[in-house]
Amino acid sequence: MKLRIETAALDVLTLRLFDDIDEANMPWLIAAGERLHEHFAGALIDLVPSYTTLMLHYNGQQLTEAEALRRVHTALDNLQPASTAAQGQLHQIGVWYDPSVGPDLPRLAQFSGLSIDGVIESHCARDYSVFALGFVPGFAYMGLVEPELAAPRLSTPRKKVPAGSVGIAERQTAVYPLVSPGGWNLLGRTASRLFDPQREGYSLLKPGDRVRFVAIDRETFIGQGGDVTPMAAEQ
Repeated sequence: MKLRIETAALDVLTLRLFDDIDEANMPWLIAAGERLHEHFAGALIDLVPSYTTLMLHYNGQQLTEAEALRRVHTALDNLQPASTAAQGQLHQIGVWYDPSVGPDLPRLAQFSGLSIDGVIESHCARDYSVFALGFVPGFAYMGLVEPELAAPRLSTPRKKVPAGSVGIAERQTAVYPLVSPGGWNLLGRTASRLFDPQREGYSLLKPGDRVRFVAIDRETFIGQGGDVTPMAAEQ
């Protein structure tokens, strides 16, 4: 870890801890977040983690930038990564992998040189780290998928991707929490609700959590409340 600090606004600092996206970054980012919360306390307005950075928004009426910088350096001095016990929650998300709801599944199989079953097996074979939230509420950027599944985004995004759609873009994977436009390669659909206004924190996932996708059949998907409506051609 090599800390670099950039001024993003009058009361916002970007703390750059790494240069490259790597799952090994997450324990360090979690530990840094905990330390910063302790040292800024009531002067902290928001702290937003991402792949390699933390965006720190502090109360400019309480702290000067010089004082904020001093607190950052004090907080991160001799930082050690979070222990396994301190890491985020592991979530299992059931997915119905089927071309009717995952229209890019056959193309991904051809692209990767795997069978459709091979694509599904590879996508379900590991835990994915949640790097960041963004795009729409509850949309979690996760990775890293195996290199053979790293397909580029669609050249023309779809206008309407159903909620629960599971996709891949490059070496990242994600679930669309809401109906929205999107250009990721779709493999299937989950009944899990990633965004719920009635849930504390709203989002099921948060940075530092881990996700394991589990293949389920159509009947199990329906039993969980899943929507089996096929993707329309114009989508």
